[in-house]
Amino acid sequence: MGKLTRSTTNKKLAGVLGGIAERFGLNANLLRVIYVIAMFATGGAPLIIAYFVLVLLLKKDGDQIHG
Repeated sequence: MGKLTRSTTNKKLAGVLGGIAERFGLNANLLRVIYVIAMFATGGAPLIIAYFVLVLLLKKDGDQIHG
């Protein structure tokens, strides 16, 4: 298994859930449904913040570090 990255092919917003699904061999659409249900169950804010933190921390598929 590779590193956890944001998916560039399996995405609806930024590719975070698609990348998690690809990394762990899960169904991305099922993961999205679980995420939405969990958002309603928790009030949403913690999961929304976590999603955007992952957007900032995870690189996109194929991104190379140049330097």
